[in-house]
Amino acid sequence: MKKIAVVMGSISDWPTMKLTTDLLDQLKLPYERHIISAHRMPVQLQEFGQTAADQGFGVIIAGAGGAAHLPGMLAANTVLPVIGVPIESHALHGMDSLLSIVQMPSGVPVATTAIGNSGAKNAALLAAEMLAITEPTVTKSLKAFRAHQTQEAINSEQQF
Repeated sequence: MKKIAVVMGSISDWPTMKLTTDLLDQLKLPYERHIISAHRMPVQLQEFGQTAADQGFGVIIAGAGGAAHLPGMLAANTVLPVIGVPIESHALHGMDSLLSIVQMPSGVPVATTAIGNSGAKNAALLAAEMLAITEPTVTKSLKAFRAHQTQEAINSEQQF
């Protein structure tokens, strides 16, 4: 099974991106975590993007805040699908991150999730859905996750 790369621009992005890895753990999907700053580590970013497929990755999830160039620059260096997670920033509450990630030029797509915690969780689910195209075990995990989610909603409604 292909691995998922969970990449963030700095350690300050970890509290949000941990939600991604928590969900990947729950789904029992293999992943690696990396810190690669688009602005402070451009050579390492390019090398990682260009070799990610050869390293066994199938999807890259990249969380970034502020100028948020990480997802787009990774996408520019690989043909693997890249999912961008806009990290909520202090100055503009993540709107800067969202716009930076979602406004990619034609030809270099980045799938973009919501700002912050919801986006981090949805990125894990979106990566799982991508891998599920060729991995029946991932499809089974996703179906179990959805059934559990549905049951939790039913249970909460009954307690209301």
